[in-house]
Amino acid sequence: MADLSLTQAIRVIGRPAFTTREMAMVTGISIQSAAHMLRRAHRRGLIQSVHRGVWCQPNDPRFSPFGLAMVLALPNPAYISFLSAMHLHGLIDQIPQVIFVATIGRSKLTRTRFGTYSFHRLQPSLFDGFEWNRGGTNFLIANPEKALVDSLYLSSRRGRRFRYFPELNLGPEFSFSKARQWAKRIPYSSIQSYVMTCLETLARTNRLARKGI
Repeated sequence: MADLSLTQAIRVIGRPAFTTREMAMVTGISIQSAAHMLRRAHRRGLIQSVHRGVWCQPNDPRFSPFGLAMVLALPNPAYISFLSAMHLHGLIDQIPQVIFVATIGRSKLTRTRFGTYSFHRLQPSLFDGFEWNRGGTNFLIANPEKALVDSLYLSSRRGRRFRYFPELNLGPEFSFSKARQWAKRIPYSSIQSYVMTCLETLARTNRLARKGI
């Protein structure tokens, strides 16, 4: 396959990260032939191998490790959430050592040269509250309120790492009302009650902090 054809195929896919299966589909060749072609392109330095069956062009200005998470989660949908989204929104200052991702697929940890991805399964009824990133790279990210609720939801099962946030910055634009609406969609009464209690504690602490108490 010619280099120009590879470039055209990536353009058709529409993002600088893609799977072998996607390449086979847009080029009309078998998955085995697509894998062979992509390995050859990798040896020539045209693309990089990310993980089994996943490739990228890291020099593309649209490339982002966060966008890569969407491809690593395929065929399931996914969005950036939890501590990663909270940091990107400025709710916490500390940069997470891994990229946290919400998915309806199975939970897993995926290590790549571009970062370590911690995928966490959410119930389908909670898989909402995200939008496309507004920067130059395309990836889905939870809104601030949903990112906090996702973290609290996870903390009910995974321990305190998602419950206590150092230097939590909840500015006046943060809506506890929206956060409560997301919490009400949690299908398990005990977990919903736990998240609601955490939100009320954070809301009370935030009010006192604004008053300088």
